[in-house]
Amino acid sequence: MSATCSKTKTSAENLHDTPQSTKLENSEQIHCPNGTHVKILVIPPLGEDAQIVDLQEVDIFKEQQKLNNIHLPKAKRKWKKYVKYAKVAVLIAIWIGCSCVLMAKHVTVEEVHQVSVPKNTNKGYIITEIPRHGKLWVRLGGALLPPYYSNLSTHSLRVWVQFVVLLNPLKNRTKIKESSILFVQNVSSVWTVPLVTENLIGVVPEVKQKHEFKLTNFTEAPFSSCIVRVNMKTNLKTNLPLSLSYNVHPINVDDGVIYAALVLVLLYVLIIFEVIHRTLAAMLISTLSIAILAANNARPGLDEVVSWIDIETLLLLFSMMTLVSIFSETGIFDYTAVLAYKWTNGREWPLINSLCLLTAILSCFLDNVTTGLLMTPITIRLCEVTKLDPIPVLISMIIFSNIGGAITPIGDPPNVIIASNPDVVKSGVNFTTFILHMGVGVLLVSVFTYLHLRFLYRNVRDLRYNEPREVLELKREIAVWQRAAACMSSYSKDEEVVKETLKKRSSRLIGKLNTKTRIHMSQAENYEGNLEDLQKKYPIRDKPLLIKSGLTLIFVVVLFFLHSNPEIGRLGLGWTSLLGALLLLLLYDRGDIESVFSRVEWSTLLFFGALFVIMEAMAKLGLIEWIGKQTQQVIMSVGQESRLAVAIMLILWVSALASAFVDNIP
Repeated sequence: MSATCSKTKTSAENLHDTPQSTKLENSEQIHCPNGTHVKILVIPPLGEDAQIVDLQEVDIFKEQQKLNNIHLPKAKRKWKKYVKYAKVAVLIAIWIGCSCVLMAKHVTVEEVHQVSVPKNTNKGYIITEIPRHGKLWVRLGGALLPPYYSNLSTHSLRVWVQFVVLLNPLKNRTKIKESSILFVQNVSSVWTVPLVTENLIGVVPEVKQKHEFKLTNFTEAPFSSCIVRVNMKTNLKTNLPLSLSYNVHPINVDDGVIYAALVLVLLYVLIIFEVIHRTLAAMLISTLSIAILAANNARPGLDEVVSWIDIETLLLLFSMMTLVSIFSETGIFDYTAVLAYKWTNGREWPLINSLCLLTAILSCFLDNVTTGLLMTPITIRLCEVTKLDPIPVLISMIIFSNIGGAITPIGDPPNVIIASNPDVVKSGVNFTTFILHMGVGVLLVSVFTYLHLRFLYRNVRDLRYNEPREVLELKREIAVWQRAAACMSSYSKDEEVVKETLKKRSSRLIGKLNTKTRIHMSQAENYEGNLEDLQKKYPIRDKPLLIKSGLTLIFVVVLFFLHSNPEIGRLGLGWTSLLGALLLLLLYDRGDIESVFSRVEWSTLLFFGALFVIMEAMAKLGLIEWIGKQTQQVIMSVGQESRLAVAIMLILWVSALASAFVDNIP
């Protein structure tokens, strides 16, 4: 007797919730001709009053998987192994490359110099190094106006670069005499910077602007009597103090865009094809981005990298995760779903409508992943008792989860990023205005989505199982016995006897299947019994904690809506949610606080932090500006009356197509 035959058992999936102590008493013994005894566990009859038991998982599936692996071509198995090794080798190579570059390059320190531009006179600042690649990057700080306010002021600062040839080598590189100049040539265009009025100098906060000069007709002179000078002149009637910094080795934008695009494509490939976990992929790509900056003599310091991370967004996400972690211990989410089943009397569409509405409301304050984790188990249970197929129900809930999450700044991580953006905050967009603007669109989308779902599932039978659940379970069991018989060979009499016994058992189950099908047609739905079972299984588990959590959540939501008040608005969404999380942790007052923090999605927070670093690195490499220019060219190529519509459609469909393959966060 082979080892496969001696270990053959039967199995079935969990049919109902039964005590763990239930044992399988029924069995059959086969006496083989050579005296060998083979014991086969069987299932008791599934009659009206039959006791349903839990069966252990069988070895048939393992044996069948081994047989399938045996029949798998050897070349294909080797190919999969080589692909795995190649993946690890490529990732390790990227890590080695990043490590070598970061160890070889120093942190780039930006030296800031203080200058004063006198009235009615040119101010020349000598660059102590010769620019490479014909480019010079200059940053100015002072009483400047942002570019979009340039039409509000008549005062300006003109900046340009000159190439100066001296009679003799320069000894003092901070000052030169006009008599020692042999030749002067302007090698750049003029950069015009708008300024505030004279009486506001020293009053307004410092504004910084940067510009990259492309030096024309300029070659790196091999002799020491040549210098590069930055000239500045204003039309003010007073002196203008400025801070100035420069870089003679700026990143080549053309090369930087290519590097950034390749890095971004690599990130998408790692995430789309799930080569590695998305958090690990983001961490690796963020390190690679910093290594590319270092290779281009622009390695940022650790403090600068930390400043790239939007702490406000991470603080809001962490606090909301903590609130939900404690709130879920009360059992309120499962209990609410059971109430929906009670109020709808178990009818299909009213129940689906209630679940979708509940999901949309929860998604206004929780992210989609958390909402899905909370709602999926009870939804599947409700589908079981109502004989509904959970797949279309869960799909509908996922759709409404995304719709509901779009209405509030805290409903979805992209909303958090948008609402926490400094430019958005400065423009006056707070919690209330965000909801008012998004509410109209969300309402329209909800109506049309619901109509589409009703049309798609206009036949209620499409929402139900094609066959009763008990019939499907019997069919699965029959398939187990048939697979067991199929894996038996006929090389010996012992195996032939076992195979025939398995076939007989399968035939008996087929007869029971036919009987069960006829019985089910005459059975009525037991709504009262299902409701009683659900209420016993999903009660409110901790009422005092529910009260504490409810009061805390009300406090946080009220503060969110009061952000339009300047006295409260300065608190910010992140600090508001953190105060709420801290309050609930104090009210929680339990020793096992580690269990609360263990349910926080730390991988998501790390993923966000790495993405912030990647996006800032892409901006320094020039990719963000390049995309903006290309988008601007497309928009400007159409008539003026159509530009707004083209811009909206372009952003809308590019985001939609990208989100079909990649998480909407990147």
